[in-house]
Amino acid sequence: MRPNGLIGLSITPERWMTDDPPEPNFPDHVDKAVRSVTQLHSDHHGRTTSTQRAVNRVAALMGRPLFIALVGFSAVVWMAANLIAARTGVEAIDPPPFAWLEVAATLFSLLLVVLLLVAQRHEDELNAHRDTLTLELAILSEHKIAKVIQLLEELRRDSPHVQDRQDPQAQQMSEPADAGSVLAAVSAREEQ
Repeated sequence: MRPNGLIGLSITPERWMTDDPPEPNFPDHVDKAVRSVTQLHSDHHGRTTSTQRAVNRVAALMGRPLFIALVGFSAVVWMAANLIAARTGVEAIDPPPFAWLEVAATLFSLLLVVLLLVAQRHEDELNAHRDTLTLELAILSEHKIAKVIQLLEELRRDSPHVQDRQDPQAQQMSEPADAGSVLAAVSAREEQ
């Protein structure tokens, strides 16, 4: 048994006593990227209300295979108890065809669908933020690449050691793309 009753952790008791986890040696740019993604998730979860957190926890619990077994087991127990009551001469609460069970299942299904839609909407907000960030980074990268091509073209023109020649493709690539014109081109292509 590990400290605090945790089983199966591969942390030695000596390591458990230290405050900081081992620091892997990542390059600075990797560390910055990981921190920015972590910050995105942290900001998203920081804006989450306590009600939304509760909905997310319930949805996470309902998404487990054990929950399916629990619901099925409950329905079987309900039907068995009512059948046994009917056979023993005791008045069954919900005799076959189990109308109360049907109503309970219908209400449960309705609540489950609404709960999952609320949880999914919350996750969709995070995905929208992530998609926006990805798009902004792609546009920024495209501008940086265009600038690098511009600088290489200048170097080729200015350096006496590099043969100067005209490269129309490099000339076109040195200009950053206009997102609006790209979107219009994509829309025109889709219409065809």
